[in-house]
Amino acid sequence: IDKDALDAQVKERKIQEAAEKARDERFAHQMKKNDKLMCLIEERQKNEIKDMNRALIEFQKNFQRPETRREFDLNDPQALKKDRPARLSDNDPRCTISGMQKFMGEDLNYDQRMKFQKEQLREWSLQQQKDWKNALADQKLADDLYDKFRVELDRKIMEQQRKEEESRRTVCTAIKTFNRIQAAELDHKNELEKAQKIKDDMDEITCLLRGDFLSENPDQAIGIDPLGKHHVLVDRWKGMNREQLMAIREFQKEQVLENLRLREQERRRDAEWDRQRLQAARAQLLWDRHQQRQSRVQRQDLDVVNAELSQEQKAKNIYLKEEEYSNIPTDEYYAQFNTTTR
Repeated sequence: IDKDALDAQVKERKIQEAAEKARDERFAHQMKKNDKLMCLIEERQKNEIKDMNRALIEFQKNFQRPETRREFDLNDPQALKKDRPARLSDNDPRCTISGMQKFMGEDLNYDQRMKFQKEQLREWSLQQQKDWKNALADQKLADDLYDKFRVELDRKIMEQQRKEEESRRTVCTAIKTFNRIQAAELDHKNELEKAQKIKDDMDEITCLLRGDFLSENPDQAIGIDPLGKHHVLVDRWKGMNREQLMAIREFQKEQVLENLRLREQERRRDAEWDRQRLQAARAQLLWDRHQQRQSRVQRQDLDVVNAELSQEQKAKNIYLKEEEYSNIPTDEYYAQFNTTTR
C-alpha cells in the first residue's frame, strides 16, 4: 500500500472540503444579505402602499363626499327614513290588494306577537330542559348502579382469573417439572439406544466381514429341505462350476437336435397336408366341371321342352281363335278381323 499517496489524497480531499465549506459559507452570507435587502424593500413597498391608500381615503373624504354627487338622491342611504312609510296602520286604505303591502304574518304588532311567541317557546324550552335534566339524572343514577354492578362483576371476574392464573401457574410448573424429568429420561434412553445401536452396528459389520456373503462361499447356496434333498438357494447363489456348465451345454445340444427333429416332422406333415389339399382341390374342380356339364345338358333339354310347349300353346291358341271366329256372324267376323288386322 502506498501510504504517501493515500495521505496526499486525504490531504487534497480535506483541502477540497474546506474550499467547498468556505464557498458554501460565502453563499449563505450572501443569501442572508439578499434576504435582508428583500425584506427592507418589501417593508418599504408596504409603507408606500399604506401612505397612498391613506392619502386616497383623505382625498375622497374631503373632496369626493357622496352628498356632493349629482345622483346622490338615487343612492341616498337615508332615503327610506326620509320617505313616508308604505303602511301607517293595518287598516291603511292605501294598502290595496294590488299594492301588495300587507301579507299574512306582516301585521304592525309583529314585534309584540313574536315576543309573545318567543316567551312561549322559552317556557317550552325550559320545561323540556327540566324534563331532559330529570331524564339525565335518572339515566345517571341507572348508569351509576350499572357501573357499580360492573365493578363488582369485574372484581369477581378478576378474582376468578387470579385463581385460574394461580392454578394454571401451578399446573405449568408441574408440567415443566414432568417434562424436564421426561426429557432427562429420554436423553438417557437415547444415549443407551445410541450405544446399543453402535454395538449392534459393529457386531453386524463383523458378522458381514466374516460371513459367507462377502467371502462368496459357494457352499452357502446349497440348502437342505425337510425331506433331505439338496436344492439351490437363489439369493445366495454365486455361480455354477465347470461340470454344471458342461451338463447345461450337453442338454442344450440335445434340445437343439430335438428341435431339428420336430421341425423335420412338422415339415413332412405340412407337405402331406399340402398334397392332400391339392388332391382334394383337383377332385373338387373335376366334380364342379362335371356338374357344369350336367347343368348345361339339363338346360338344353329344358329349352327344347319349353320350345315344344310353346309351339303347342301357339297351335292351341290358333285353334281356339278359329273356333271362336266360326261361331260369330259374318259382319262381326269381318269387323273383328279388320280390328285385328288394323
